[in-house]
Amino acid sequence: MNYRIIEEHKIDRALFRGFIRRQEVTLCRRRKGGEWVIGPDPFVDDWSEEDYRELIGHMKDLSLRGGFVYGAMQSNVLKGFVTVDAKALGPDNEYLDLRDLFVSADARGQGIGRELFRAAAQWARSKGACKLYLSAHSAIETQAFYKAMGCVDAKYISLRHVEKEPYDCQLEYPLFPDCNADAPAL
Repeated sequence: MNYRIIEEHKIDRALFRGFIRRQEVTLCRRRKGGEWVIGPDPFVDDWSEEDYRELIGHMKDLSLRGGFVYGAMQSNVLKGFVTVDAKALGPDNEYLDLRDLFVSADARGQGIGRELFRAAAQWARSKGACKLYLSAHSAIETQAFYKAMGCVDAKYISLRHVEKEPYDCQLEYPLFPDCNADAPAL
């Protein structure tokens, strides 16, 4: 696997020609009545052509604004990617927003997500952020991944994220020990 920055001029529909978004979800972790509950909610998550257009526009915008757009390539085929917005978030501008982290269905379980997450955290540290903010898919597999990485329920909640994806779990990852939580070393 070759990990590298994805330059803005290379972000187009062809970049995703070998990427399989498909995720079959059976159980979700969602907040109900103020409590986190794991329960059945089977559905298939996949991207339409309109979703790809929005994603490509979003990735290009992040790249042009100095954000982090980073991919895992196998034989020049995208198998995973992560993006982090360079614009600070939170009441004290202590967060950078991890906007996307996806691994192609045919490449999951190989440590690609872990490497992408580590790269995003390292980049955010280099920009002086105290924490990463994540609006994470509620699928239990996604939640287990982020918990294994050291993410915890977010102390600050971005209403913009909640309004866009009301079933997502709002998480944070402390980048330094003095960020009010312990995180495993990356």
